[in-house]
Amino acid sequence: MLWRVSTRGLFHDGPFEQSQVSSDLATALPVRDLCDKTVEISPIDSVKRHSVRRHRLVVESIYAPVRSRITIHYSGAVHLLVLYEDGGRREGETSIDGLPPSSLRKFANKLTFVPAGHRFLEWHETNRPVRITYLYFNPAKPENSTHVVTPHSPKVFFEDSMLWATAVKLKSALESNNAGPGYLEALVNVLAHEVSRSGEELTWASQPNRGGLASWQMRTVADYIEEHLNEQIPLAKLAQLARLSQYHFCRAFKNSFGLPPHGYHLRRRVQQAKALLSDRAISITDVGLALGYHHSSSFTLTFRKIAGQTPSEFRRNVK
Repeated sequence: MLWRVSTRGLFHDGPFEQSQVSSDLATALPVRDLCDKTVEISPIDSVKRHSVRRHRLVVESIYAPVRSRITIHYSGAVHLLVLYEDGGRREGETSIDGLPPSSLRKFANKLTFVPAGHRFLEWHETNRPVRITYLYFNPAKPENSTHVVTPHSPKVFFEDSMLWATAVKLKSALESNNAGPGYLEALVNVLAHEVSRSGEELTWASQPNRGGLASWQMRTVADYIEEHLNEQIPLAKLAQLARLSQYHFCRAFKNSFGLPPHGYHLRRRVQQAKALLSDRAISITDVGLALGYHHSSSFTLTFRKIAGQTPSEFRRNVK
C-alpha cells in the first residue's frame, strides 16, 4: 500500500474499503503523509487510541480513565475538529494560538476547532473517564467548486448542534464502513461549511436557532439526559423542562440536535458505552447494565444499530 499527499487531501493508491486501526496513527502512517502530523499524546501508554482511515479521511478517538494526567499537542497543516464526547477534569488547561487559555472542567458535548498551522495544547487531570474524537480535514476547496471554504478563527469549547450532528454523522459513517466516497466527501464539504459559518448570525444566548431550542433549553435538556442516561426518559419530562408542548418540543429538539429526543438519548448511551468498553476491566454485560439495559441482547442490538458493530467488535478494535 503506497500513501501519498494530494493538494486535495489524504488519500492512497489502490482500493481501500476496510478501515485500518492502529494504536498510534502517527507511527502507523508517516508524518509527512498526513501533511504534518496528528495529535501527540503524552504519556502515550496512558490512553487507548482508536484510528480509522478511509477514502482520504482520518478520524480517531482516545479514551483516558479517571485519575489520568495527559498532555495533548497538535500543530499541523490540516484543520482539526475536536469533539469532547464524555469526561471532565479536576484540573487542566486548553489553549490555541491567538486565544486566551481555558480551564473549563466540564467539557462533555463541547467542540474545539484548531485551524491549520495553529498550535493546540491541552492537559487534563481527569476526574471522569474522558473520550475525545479528532477529525482531521484538508482546507482545500471541494471538487467542482470555485469557492474555497475558509474556516473561521480558532474556537475553544464552543457549542454548535448542527456542526456536532454533522461531525458525529461523518464519524459514524467512517466507523461503520457503510458509506461510499461520494457521500463521505459531501459530508466533509458540509462540515467545512458549518465550521466556516459557526458563530455567524447565531445568538445562542437568547434566540432559538431557526425553529430550534434556545441555548438555555438546549443546555437544560442535554444536562438532564446526561444525568439520566441509564433511565427511560419520558418525552413529557423533557418538554416540561423546555417549557414547550410535546409537539413543539420534538420539532425544536430535532432542529437543534439533528436527532429526535429518543434518538439523541440512545446515541449518548452508545457514546458512553464506548468509553466504558475501552476499559477492559469492565465486562460487556456490566457496561450494558450500567446504561440501563437489563438484557445483553437489547444492549447489543442498540449498540450495533448506532455504532455499526457489536460491543465485542468495538472492544477488539480498541488498542
